[in-house]
Amino acid sequence: MASFLVLTVAWMLAACAAVPMDADASSHSMFTCEPITLRMCQGLPYNSTFMPNVLNHYDQQTAALAMEPFHPMVNLQCSQELRMFLCALYAPVCTEYGRVTLPCRRLCLQARSDCYRLMDMFGVSWPHEMDCDRFPDCDEAYPRAADLLSSAADAPSAESPGAVQRDYGFWCPRELKMDPDLGYSFMGVRDCSPPCPNMYFGREELALARYFIGVVSIVCLSATLFTFLTFLIDVSRFRYPERPIIFYAVCYMMVSLAFFLGFLLDDRVACNAAAPGRFRAATVTQGSHNKACTLLFMVLYFFTMAGSVWWVILTVTWFLAAVPKWGSEAIEKKALLFHACAWGLPGALTVTLLAMNKIEGDGVSGVCFVGLYDLTALRWFLLAPLGLDVVVGVALLLAGILALNRVRMEIPLEKENQEKLVKFMIRIGVFSVLYLVPLLTVLACLLYESSHRQAWDATWVQERCKEYHIPCPYQVEQSSRPDLVLFLVKYLMMLIVGIPSVFWVGSKKTCFEWAGFFHGKRRKEMVHKSHQALGCPEPDFAQLLLREPSGPVVRKSCGTSTQGTSTHASSTHLAMLDQPASGSTSRAGSMRSGPSKSSGSSYHGSLHRNRDDRFTASSFRAVEEFPPYGSLPRLKDQSQSRLCSNNRLDSPSRHGSTQRLESQSRHSSVRDLSVAPQAVHSVPGHGIHMVLEEDGPRA
Repeated sequence: MASFLVLTVAWMLAACAAVPMDADASSHSMFTCEPITLRMCQGLPYNSTFMPNVLNHYDQQTAALAMEPFHPMVNLQCSQELRMFLCALYAPVCTEYGRVTLPCRRLCLQARSDCYRLMDMFGVSWPHEMDCDRFPDCDEAYPRAADLLSSAADAPSAESPGAVQRDYGFWCPRELKMDPDLGYSFMGVRDCSPPCPNMYFGREELALARYFIGVVSIVCLSATLFTFLTFLIDVSRFRYPERPIIFYAVCYMMVSLAFFLGFLLDDRVACNAAAPGRFRAATVTQGSHNKACTLLFMVLYFFTMAGSVWWVILTVTWFLAAVPKWGSEAIEKKALLFHACAWGLPGALTVTLLAMNKIEGDGVSGVCFVGLYDLTALRWFLLAPLGLDVVVGVALLLAGILALNRVRMEIPLEKENQEKLVKFMIRIGVFSVLYLVPLLTVLACLLYESSHRQAWDATWVQERCKEYHIPCPYQVEQSSRPDLVLFLVKYLMMLIVGIPSVFWVGSKKTCFEWAGFFHGKRRKEMVHKSHQALGCPEPDFAQLLLREPSGPVVRKSCGTSTQGTSTHASSTHLAMLDQPASGSTSRAGSMRSGPSKSSGSSYHGSLHRNRDDRFTASSFRAVEEFPPYGSLPRLKDQSQSRLCSNNRLDSPSRHGSTQRLESQSRHSSVRDLSVAPQAVHSVPGHGIHMVLEEDGPRA
């Protein structure tokens, strides 16, 4: 466990160093010479331009919007050089590939000095991008003669259209631009966000996926909730080393709840609303500015990582029980360390992602997660931790199974115990396969998505570049689109991985516990009313169980005196308290006791009255229950059972019980016990048949 912690901390430090806080713009584009459509730049010595221009406007419509503040100065003709200078920047002459011609610095200084007062009057400031120091120090008119020759040669015509190819990368469309202070990023471009609900699928495909995820989340939520409620009914039933299964189920219960909330919320959390007045379309939510998206991300990511860590802890406890032969109490002493790892490590990862602002909305499922568009975060915060958990868990699991198989082969066991051990190993293997197969499928889907994401993005840009008025890709090496089935399988396996927990608790004993839970309340009320009617308090069973074997038992009858007039209920109760084991179908009635602390077997016998009016125990039989997860089944030896029974019969408590039965209430108790078998057999849950029907080895 210590080495696992060291590996995890080292990996977290490497992940923080590898994930960049801001991305750089890099991609590819194709541009062609196009006729000038700007109204201000008509009638110039050249009639073709290219985009993007010197000021990084990717089309002439964007350049026209940026030129609008200068229209009054051009119309008032404050300077003869202003119009040519503006057109040299916003609609430069189309020249040969890779060469950009800038206007001279003298032209910039002349235009600014002539129109400075008029600009101040209209409240227009000289843009920082048009700083005159950026231009070359020369004294030539624009355009130069060499530029005009290249422009005439490269100008588009019907016979031989000329083209200028330039590599400018991905340009964020105006509809997808976001405020700079939000920290958005898309395809390596800052202040840009992907379109919502999804850039790869249509509305019909998204509706199908949304309902599919909603149905699967309901199934997983029901299964994991049933597991957790079964644990609450009988907390002592699931001890270490099988206790991590319960926390594992709780984690995936929260995961399924997050997906179900995403199904109900539709796109209201994962997407930013469109703003047509600001020329903005619906975009994917990023960062922590959306509180609902942040909350969904914290729940989903934290419990996803915690569920995988709890599975690793389950394999650790299984290893400790199978290899060094640790008992349940010894493993339970490490529970604090288990909880610190299971909740602390996912919490540290979640806080790290919040600090790095790596939250992203998922337009397919409606939730918020990590690694949906950021490939670096996907590799370091999803693939790496899940892969590490699989490697560690499988190694410990195989070591435990090999140790159990060695015990089965080397130690001679009875046929019944051999079958129990084989069934137990089969259960462990089936449960592990039911967890590992979905998790490995999720990892495979994430790896496939990581390797094909760039091709999907390039294909999307190629298909939508004209619609968004952005540069189209120059060369697309691989054109492909994602398949919806891939995403459906990924979400299915992310949810179905929590369902195996219900197979572990599913047994006849679970059915009996739920039946007792639904009917137990009414029985408790009836017993409470009967005690109130008789005027006696509830018996203190803890004090009776913790008493010394040779100590006296203080008995109090309810409603009557103990001198010769004891009731049938009190005498039966006294016999149950005096007898350490449960009864069989003998004349004295059938009684049942819980498992002892010192052994895993419960003893069933009956009281038999001899000639001296003394009660002795007979017909004792050892009934062995199935061991908890991870511990070896206790071997049943008939000779040891008989010896244990004889020792219990010869203990001082038997003599004390016999002497007490010879006291004042002995005659009344014996008289009541002589007629007790019929009454006891009529009470459900106290006979030997009920014990035999109990599901010892849970299926």
